[in-house]
Amino acid sequence: MKKTVTFLALALLGFVCAAQNGSITPEMLVEIRKGYEGSSADKALRNALNTTSITVLSANAENAAMIDTEFSDRVKTWGITDQKSSGRCWLFTGLNVLRAAAADKHGLGDFQFSQNYNFFYDQLEKANLFLQAVIDTRDKPFDDREVDWLFSNPISDGGTFTGVANLVMKYGVVPANVMPESLSANNTSAMATQLKTLLRKDGLKLRETPPSIVKPHLLDVYLQRQKTEMLKDVYHVLALCLGVPPSVFEWKGKLYTPQEFYQELLGYDLEGNYVMLMNDPCREYGKVYEIQYDRHLYDGQNWLYVNLPIERIKEMAIASIKANKAMYFSCDVAKFLDRTKGVADLRNFDYESLLGVDLSMDKRERVMTHASGSSHAMTLIAVDLKDGKPRKWMVENSWGASSGYQGNIIMTDEWFDEYMFRLVVERQFVPADVLKMLDQKPIMLPAWDPMFLGEE
Repeated sequence: MKKTVTFLALALLGFVCAAQNGSITPEMLVEIRKGYEGSSADKALRNALNTTSITVLSANAENAAMIDTEFSDRVKTWGITDQKSSGRCWLFTGLNVLRAAAADKHGLGDFQFSQNYNFFYDQLEKANLFLQAVIDTRDKPFDDREVDWLFSNPISDGGTFTGVANLVMKYGVVPANVMPESLSANNTSAMATQLKTLLRKDGLKLRETPPSIVKPHLLDVYLQRQKTEMLKDVYHVLALCLGVPPSVFEWKGKLYTPQEFYQELLGYDLEGNYVMLMNDPCREYGKVYEIQYDRHLYDGQNWLYVNLPIERIKEMAIASIKANKAMYFSCDVAKFLDRTKGVADLRNFDYESLLGVDLSMDKRERVMTHASGSSHAMTLIAVDLKDGKPRKWMVENSWGASSGYQGNIIMTDEWFDEYMFRLVVERQFVPADVLKMLDQKPIMLPAWDPMFLGEE
């Protein structure tokens, strides 16, 4: 007994020394190595993982059967789109919501709006947003958190529904054949790399001390002229890569401006007709939040949302689907998604049994530690109800008709609870008490909040 106590004391003394040092000591390494026993089961798994991915080996055989694909309520849709190798899911989703409304109103059939047209102005406006923000913060030190964030994120192809609304209301829309997709629109990374370099170079120039010939009272005029010249270069790159957006075009024998085309097809105020909802367990429910710089236009609106429990959001989603109204929806799409079947289900993969570790965290813990967040936007189109309660949901995706389940993704209700984050609904489906919440002064959150990185 005495020897055991002495050995334990020595072992604890070793760990105390290691704790004071903070490094992995030889004594700690001896203990850590016990985490891998090298049993026959361990060896078999190691052999399997040597040639096969964790995702394949963790597929749950008990959940291999295809989920029931019947839905009690479904919005009429008009065909699957494909964002290809770009982060424009937010734009495809927003325009798909508008397409469903226009097709239902005018019987357009297989019709699409040009994503490339609105993407052109999205990139131009984001360039202006960055350059003007650099002007606005030019008196702050370069290592200021806001300035650092701006230069880390000068432009992207990600976004939100608020961006769709602002862009459409300012620039209108055009049919897909008027400004078709280009290679750079479908594969944005190369163009984005050059635009980021250009904007960072220009941003540094805007922060420089102006020439002595510039009088203090003319500084703003000088900076705006500089910015305009910089935006000419951005426009030039965009025109080469995406094409020149039309100011007038013909459709069905009639001439339209893009703004006139939107007014004829839909005509309602996108910025005021929709309410943005969020389920963020890290923040207080019943409050309104706004995210700094989470907008596409300098003169546009930041993403502003009401934070609600998931059950309240489901009520509005069900009401909208029953009224044949598609919705902008975003989630953490990659989690537990069987891409072959197109099914998101918490039982699809059993990583813990495969690896022999505990990976469990609740939704709040995942968000606050950057383990989960809103990563992809899709169009919510269906719910399957039993005794008034949802069992599963379906979204129309923008990864092409051959992906998932006929281009769609089916989500179990349990998965919806854990990985759904944002929903945009028409005001007519929002209860009075939730609309009343919008009277609050929004709580401003920083652009680097883990939840708000923009859907891709």
